[in-house]
Amino acid sequence: MSKKIVAALAIVFLVCLFSVSVFAQKTPQVGDNLPEMELLKPADKALLKYLGLSGNGYFKINQIKTQAVIIQIFSMYCPYCQADAPNINRLYALIESDSRTKDKIKVIGIGAGNTQFEVNTYKKKYKVEFPLIPDADFKIHQIVGEVRTPYFIVAKLDGSEQPKVLYSKLGAHEDVKAFLEQVVKTTGVK
Repeated sequence: MSKKIVAALAIVFLVCLFSVSVFAQKTPQVGDNLPEMELLKPADKALLKYLGLSGNGYFKINQIKTQAVIIQIFSMYCPYCQADAPNINRLYALIESDSRTKDKIKVIGIGAGNTQFEVNTYKKKYKVEFPLIPDADFKIHQIVGEVRTPYFIVAKLDGSEQPKVLYSKLGAHEDVKAFLEQVVKTTGVK
């Protein structure tokens, strides 16, 4: 190869590398504002009521009627998400059965690359009772830094436009009681 071709390829490589790093979103970090995202409202009226929403269309996280929200980024095709589904279901049940946390902490799942059909299939197969939101075009997934799954973000909703990130980590939760206690402590729900 000539030196000109090698130099041109090197320049193209550097431009591509620079472009990717400039446009890539970063993963939400503890203390950051939660990135703004528009999510499709659930069609199920019981799930809308759980979130404190009504109607159809889209909603933002700060519109959920609660003090804190646990966001699970999952994929129907992720074997780790599938294995963790019973744990997250237990977490949801613990939250809903405890007067300290019921209505104060909500759980939602966002299906990275999953259509409504895929989300519904996952919900039915793993008996998920909390809202699962499709993200077929990976738009939300990109906003949160293209994280691997399952990924968890806990945000404090204090009535402001931008909820604060209080937890942001990859991985399943074997000990959901300990995770819930950590969420209660870091969010200060009362």
